[in-house]
Amino acid sequence: MVWLVWIGTALAVLGLVGILYSCYLVQSARRENLADEALRARMTKILPINIGSLFVAILGLMTVVVGVMLA
Repeated sequence: MVWLVWIGTALAVLGLVGILYSCYLVQSARRENLADEALRARMTKILPINIGSLFVAILGLMTVVVGVMLA
């Protein structure tokens, strides 16, 4: 079940990269000094990326745990 651990690790890293990317997008939006409504609209577009990345990271970590338990 070593392959399951490696697949989970890849998913966890992919999720972490997505979370860092969404943090970068939020920081760049905050630096632009947008109006309140424009900033809310930008954050609304970034939120699905953040939630999706968090889901992929959690799925990867659960896969790693299952792979370790089965090994």
